[in-house]
Amino acid sequence: MTSASVPRPPSPRREGQRRGALIPTIVVLAILAAIIMAMAQVWTEVQWFQHLDFTQVLVTEWVTRVILFLVGFAVMGGAVLLNLHLAYSRREIYPPTTPEERNLDRYRESVEPLRRLVMIGAPVVLGLFAGASVSSQWRPVLTWLNREQFGQVDPQFGLDIGFFVFTLPVIRSLVSFLMTVVFISAAAAVVTHYLYGGISLAPRQQRVSAAARVHLAVLAATFSLLIAASYWLDRYSLLVGDAGRFAGASYTDISANLPAKAILAGIAVVVAILFVITAFRGTWRLPVAGIALMILSAIVVGTAYPAVVQRFQVDPNAQEVERPFIQRNIDATLAAYKLDNVKAETYSATTEAEAGQLRADSQSTASIRLLDPNIVSPTFNQLQQNRQYYSFQDTLAVDRYEIEGESRDTVIAVRELNQNGLGQNQRTWVNDHTVYTHGFGAVAAYGNTLSADGRPAFFEQGIPSVGQLGDYEPRVYFGQNSPDYSIVGAPEGTDPWELDYPDDDAPNGQVNNTYTGDGGPSVGNIFNKVLYALKFGDMQLLFSDRVTEESQILFDRDPHDRVAKVAPYLTLDQRAYPAVVDMDDNPDTPKELVWIVDGYTTTNDYPYSARESLQEAVSDSLTTVNGVPTTVGAAPPEVNYIRNSVKAVVNAYDGEVTLYGWDEADPILKTWENVFPDQIQPVSEISGDLMSHMRYPEDLFKVQRELLSEYHVTDAASFYSGSNFWNIPADPTGTGDVAQPPFYLTLQMPGQEDARFSLTSSFIPGGQTERNILTGFLAVDSETGNTPGEIREGYGQMRLLELPSDVTVPGPGQVQNNFNSNPTVSTELNLLRQGGSDVRLGNLLTLPVGGGLLYVQPVYVQSAAGTSYPLLQRVLVAFGDEIGFASTLDEALDQVFGGDSGAAAGDAGVQPETPPAEGEQPPSGTTEVPAAAQERLTQALSKAQQALADSNAALSSGDWAKYGEAQGRLSSAISDALAAEQEIAAAGGDAPATEAPADGQAPADGETPAA
Repeated sequence: MTSASVPRPPSPRREGQRRGALIPTIVVLAILAAIIMAMAQVWTEVQWFQHLDFTQVLVTEWVTRVILFLVGFAVMGGAVLLNLHLAYSRREIYPPTTPEERNLDRYRESVEPLRRLVMIGAPVVLGLFAGASVSSQWRPVLTWLNREQFGQVDPQFGLDIGFFVFTLPVIRSLVSFLMTVVFISAAAAVVTHYLYGGISLAPRQQRVSAAARVHLAVLAATFSLLIAASYWLDRYSLLVGDAGRFAGASYTDISANLPAKAILAGIAVVVAILFVITAFRGTWRLPVAGIALMILSAIVVGTAYPAVVQRFQVDPNAQEVERPFIQRNIDATLAAYKLDNVKAETYSATTEAEAGQLRADSQSTASIRLLDPNIVSPTFNQLQQNRQYYSFQDTLAVDRYEIEGESRDTVIAVRELNQNGLGQNQRTWVNDHTVYTHGFGAVAAYGNTLSADGRPAFFEQGIPSVGQLGDYEPRVYFGQNSPDYSIVGAPEGTDPWELDYPDDDAPNGQVNNTYTGDGGPSVGNIFNKVLYALKFGDMQLLFSDRVTEESQILFDRDPHDRVAKVAPYLTLDQRAYPAVVDMDDNPDTPKELVWIVDGYTTTNDYPYSARESLQEAVSDSLTTVNGVPTTVGAAPPEVNYIRNSVKAVVNAYDGEVTLYGWDEADPILKTWENVFPDQIQPVSEISGDLMSHMRYPEDLFKVQRELLSEYHVTDAASFYSGSNFWNIPADPTGTGDVAQPPFYLTLQMPGQEDARFSLTSSFIPGGQTERNILTGFLAVDSETGNTPGEIREGYGQMRLLELPSDVTVPGPGQVQNNFNSNPTVSTELNLLRQGGSDVRLGNLLTLPVGGGLLYVQPVYVQSAAGTSYPLLQRVLVAFGDEIGFASTLDEALDQVFGGDSGAAAGDAGVQPETPPAEGEQPPSGTTEVPAAAQERLTQALSKAQQALADSNAALSSGDWAKYGEAQGRLSSAISDALAAEQEIAAAGGDAPATEAPADGQAPADGETPAA
């Protein structure tokens, strides 16, 4: 081998050059990657907002954030940089004469090489943090710049409420920010002066240079002025504080704290002047004395004096001296929560039941809802799910629809897509994102009646949907269970690949469809493909042949998510409820399936108004999972003002979001309309059909009922004593001490001319008592009317029935206990439970009818194993101490009211499967039920009841022999009863009076859906 063939090692110089050339390349690539990743998040958001025509919202927010960031960055960074420069440029370095000064000299030498970096880098870093903090204040800044007047003044200063809501928070934030800037700047100046000799702390060599003295004195004077401003603003903040027993400024606040804040503000101004004098005279004694005075004053005037006033003047006479301030709190709270127009009346409820007692309440009894929307979701799934990849929400919605000219309470659900129902071998990218893209149709049932076998009486069912709701677009691309994203749309002429709905008569057993709506941004070009592939972390978007030039990408599909993004200033109700509506009141155009979401404007700065935790107030047995409240979206932790200012409508097919200004008098909504003009439509744009499906929102009602549990007491002295405060009853059908939810019902309140769709709740005594009697009943008129662009007069009117203390009406807990302990009821329920079935108790409804309070509870039975779904089998009714228990509500009412209630229930025409009378022919399609079997069933139930009573008696006395004998008789009686029931069922007991069409099958021509 020659020397020429031996490879020469790379020269260090060339290697260094290659490395030097590689570093800029890596940096450039990293910057490009960062830009692309940022665009994947930013530009896709821009496209989403552009598609919904809400770009103004995004641009306004981002521009405001950027401006505030730059302002915060400039003020903090500029102030620190300026003070570092001033301290360094006016340095006075003295020859070191002590060991401490010689050590400091060495520190200066070690810091000097990094001085320029530190003096620039530190302000930049601090500026970035400050800018990020200030940019988060974009909402209060925008509302302050566009503020509207409330038209009401506070009772102490006579200022418009808008000052406390819009102006005071911004000024306080500004003062706090400037105090932080000055403090950090002063700290930086002190360190610099010390490092470069302007300040010496060495023993017997303590000194402050003239430049340092002037510099620090000016900063200290500025800080003192900001403290004075903070003290002065504290005077106004007293009105939005919390005095403990009530919100707002108390007697001590007004008599002691208010003048104390003014005195402390004046002292802080004096201290600032003393610091200015120090800058010129060179002595620190005056400002030090001023600081000592300010600290002493803060202790004596700001803390000790108010404590003395509270202890010796207020506490012994609290009820009298606090009376005017408690009254301020009551008045402000009622106004802030829109409770100042509650119609309260004393309701001397009777507990005696007589025949014909409900005759005057026939509208209420006919509308009593038997279908519990919180229980029947599994039944809807079993009867109307159709395929495993569809499902309904766990809690269904209550609405009302006009059927054959009559308004009927209904339970309605949307058949949404549920990809979790697919098998694992079906969960491919193609299926998840291009085939299974949408749900299909709505299902609705009457609320006040059921089929003979306990099934819901559907008036809209099947797939495709048939029934009474009319012609509408049934495809659900936007819902509460939609996939993260779907790719829809295809070039014209392409065979459809999106599964539309199953059809046994169609090729391959299904009908396919191509999306023709305008539901999302285009993803057809390579640039958008890359951005969305990065956004969702899914490279399949780049390579799939189903992502074509006509493709759209649908994402952020939950109605709550869409409304929260286009209206970030709203707090949203937890419920999004569906409705099939005519959006233009044109009978020639199809209806639309939409989601309706209630939006609230809130603040926590309304003077004297009581604060309420939203999460706690809206939590009940339906919104609490394992004892933990569930919430939707971001909500403020506490509020002391709330309005249902916006009704948002989200189209289930194309995702269009429309915001309607519902409370157009709300000054906070007006302010946001100034910020985002033309984004909120007026009420006048709401069609009559859409108007008829609006309702009073649940979360607002929950907050209001929580406040009314105390603020129904409007006399200050009585409020202070708290003796008449109430509680919201715990749900007797739930577990734990969780509040009973409110219920939507059509009912006629005492004094009303007709029944109206309402939201209701009840109250029991407050405090720590275990007594569960009724003290109040609250209902709000939820009927919005059907006039286009006009809310019905009377909507939102609250009526509160207060029961006098000498009347004892059982509360929900007592009624549930009476039901469970009634021998007849418990015996039959135990029989049902021991027969391979589970019993589920439905919602316990309360209605003020018959001059008293009527309780109604549906009883559902479902299989304990295998295919299981609840069917209504019995109805419990209570009035006073009277209890009814029958197969229908109509029968149960008659049992309670002497054999004839005087009114018909909604299920009056439904006949459960019972044996025909002697000589009567059984209905067509059934066989005669043997009378002997019915007699055996009656005797077995009677024996079981007696055996159960004997068992309890033996158990109480400790006679185990008799207990065992009684248990044996109970077991035998149960076996006899089950055998008799099976014989009855085999003879025709399972045949419903009116059969619904087969699952997923439309009725025959000319046939109406089962009702």
